[in-house]
Amino acid sequence: MRAMLLDAPGRPLREAEIALRAPGPGEITIDVRACAVCRTDLHVVDGELAHPKLPLVIGHEIVGIVSELGSPGAGSERFAPGARVGVPWLGWTCGACAFCASGRENLCAEAEFTGYTRDGGYAESAIVDARYAFALPDALDDLHAAPLLCAGLIGYRSLRFCGDARRLGIYGFGAAAHLVAQVARWQGREVYAFTRAGDASAQAFARELGATWAGASDETPPVPLDAAIVFAPVGALVPRALAAVERGGVVVCGGIHMSDVPSFPYELLWGERSVRSVANLTRADAEEFLALAAQVPVVTEIEPFALAQANEALDRLRRGEVRGAAVLAIGA
Repeated sequence: MRAMLLDAPGRPLREAEIALRAPGPGEITIDVRACAVCRTDLHVVDGELAHPKLPLVIGHEIVGIVSELGSPGAGSERFAPGARVGVPWLGWTCGACAFCASGRENLCAEAEFTGYTRDGGYAESAIVDARYAFALPDALDDLHAAPLLCAGLIGYRSLRFCGDARRLGIYGFGAAAHLVAQVARWQGREVYAFTRAGDASAQAFARELGATWAGASDETPPVPLDAAIVFAPVGALVPRALAAVERGGVVVCGGIHMSDVPSFPYELLWGERSVRSVANLTRADAEEFLALAAQVPVVTEIEPFALAQANEALDRLRRGEVRGAAVLAIGA
């Protein structure tokens, strides 16, 4: 199959023909139709996430068609050939540890991750654990469904940790933010969007999606926030968000990687404010959000690229030049 390979962090992806093995017990082979380009892919390519599988096929927002089943009896029978499925970042867990047993499989110490420790979706085919593949709403085509598999899921999990916050701040208005903003507005919340200074287009995009206010990340919102989600991988935004949040509010860090959070005065945290991170996702998150996305409905804004243009898509994302989500169009 044709794939874009990462040979070492810091290098561009290399287009190559690689062999595709048969699916093992509990696995399925899918013909990839689309794979969205995530900021986590950048963290892997740029070496900010250590010890990836190498060589590696990155990509973890995959939409594909099941083409082959592994041995029956280990979960592969969940889908029939021809089924359309989505595949997210969390690709495998042990199922036996205390975290898995308590519904917190996203914290499993033995977990494996699609496009990081398992080959992912920047390829014509992928082999995945059937337990971590999900049926997709028929209303969304392949390219528009792909960003739901990480940007949507992580955004939704982050939103859940904001409780019933009415005034929600979102720092970094990219793929995840443009999806979670739609859910937040549907739930009746006010959205306050923070972007890079001078990024008028992102601020206008946020207003198009119903944001009450949009401005630069170093600005003070017009009202105190009840909660804030930080999607931008910039640690300095954490104290800024704390300063914008009302007493009792929460700041949720929605990324897998972030630059160091600088020291800040205790008074920013005092007043029962809290800071927490979001790690990965659970299967329950996926099933709940995908059903909700169809109900809202969540509309994904995408910029399509061919598989061979993966490096260009990553560069555009790195420079902050993608409106919504970049998506690789791979299959027919």
